[in-house]
Amino acid sequence: MPFMHKLSSRQWLILILLTVIWGINWPVMKIGVTGFPPLTFRMLCLMLGTPILGAALLYLKVPLRIERQHWPELLVLAVFNMFFWHGLIIIAVQSLSSGRAAILGYTMPMFSAVIGAMFFGNRLPGRAWAGVAAAALGVVLLLWHELSHLTGRPVGVLLALVAASTWALGTQLLRRTRMPVPTLAISFWMTLMTTVVMTVLALLFEREEWHAPSEANWRSIIFNAVLVFGFAHAAWFYLARSLPPVASTLSVMLIPVLGVFSGAIWLGEVLHWQDWAAVVLMVVSICSVLWPSSPAPETAAATDEPTKP
Repeated sequence: MPFMHKLSSRQWLILILLTVIWGINWPVMKIGVTGFPPLTFRMLCLMLGTPILGAALLYLKVPLRIERQHWPELLVLAVFNMFFWHGLIIIAVQSLSSGRAAILGYTMPMFSAVIGAMFFGNRLPGRAWAGVAAAALGVVLLLWHELSHLTGRPVGVLLALVAASTWALGTQLLRRTRMPVPTLAISFWMTLMTTVVMTVLALLFEREEWHAPSEANWRSIIFNAVLVFGFAHAAWFYLARSLPPVASTLSVMLIPVLGVFSGAIWLGEVLHWQDWAAVVLMVVSICSVLWPSSPAPETAAATDEPTKP
């Protein structure tokens, strides 16, 4: 693989941990929102996870100060990388199977490729446009299945797609930020801001539904607080900002696949032929968008694509 030499052993370790944590988190989130308000679930995860992340950064002596002139840009990054994603995808997870939500969430590379080509001047080769078409076909298959069953939840499909597209835009913006601050500091402040936003949303829309989490809910909350918000998000923002796009290819490809099959094994979710076809199409799409055209970096077409949940 042409990009392997660009990754240190530490970066590979981060990629592997990120892939495993985010992959199995899809059924974990499904358990967390089963019988429990989704925005409140997200709020509790963030309330517990943000202090863990902050304490870790203080221990690492990461400077957290961001000058006032950078606050507007920080807010924009938080809106598109965090606010929309965390609010919409957790609602989608409650109405969809965890595997289906994972497939739809990882249409992000498709959206990012198109956004990069249309608005940021990225050159997109013909095979990448073929990959975009493959991903779109996968989405159509899943949406068709939802609409063809009375128990289907097409709204959940649409929410997941909006979440993926806004995250894609946020990734493009994050790659281009010129804020002279550590990426981990940006991650901490975006997470803290998202905690406030999710708390307000939970109060506004779910206050009457509040009740004590079950033991299974609590296990999911702790998993998300410690591993997802305490580690994975900071790791993701570090990789998304510091590594070439192709460096995240492996993780992007495996996360939705892990999500689909861990949900099937762990939760007994039934996989229909549309799900199998969508997995194949998404992997084809991601490979076509991210895989380098040739070993020579000076002739390879540029794309902007990393991973993320």
